[in-house]
Amino acid sequence: MIFKKYLRLEGKHAFLSASKHHWVGYDESKLVATFSSWLAAQRGTELHAFACKAIELGVALPPINQALNNYVNDGILYKMETEQTLWYSDNCFGTADTISFTDGLLRIHDLKTGTTKASLTQLEIYAALFCLDYNHRPDEIGIELRLYQADSVLIYNPEPSDILRIMDKIIFFDKRIEELKAGG
Repeated sequence: MIFKKYLRLEGKHAFLSASKHHWVGYDESKLVATFSSWLAAQRGTELHAFACKAIELGVALPPINQALNNYVNDGILYKMETEQTLWYSDNCFGTADTISFTDGLLRIHDLKTGTTKASLTQLEIYAALFCLDYNHRPDEIGIELRLYQADSVLIYNPEPSDILRIMDKIIFFDKRIEELKAGG
């Protein structure tokens, strides 16, 4: 038997996929709700790509009180890098939406396009990864984390001890994962 090739589908995932089989048990209302969430996630991905390109090109958006506009304009204002990977090990890394480190101040900004209340923990982990990746102690630098969601900007300056705690956990968990990989 010669199987058909669907080259245009490589790297894509169907909404009704076999690997995410829970849809088989959905009724119509659950299907509609789940598909609406999926569409919102797709839109969020597109908005992130748009914001990234606008920052890279230095194209400011009208100064109105919307998360997207504030996020892009602040990214340009603070000369931030977009989509920057922060790496500790192959077990622990992540990509910050926007980041800068100038004059001893680490800034990490994150754009949230969904309606679920976002957590600052993700940004704290990015700060910990930055400190590990670039060999900085959080008590020797300033850290400002910003979360852009809906029509607001949450600005947070974490305690260095909180970032150190996350750094210690990353180091410990990474070591433990490596031991488990080795059979221990």
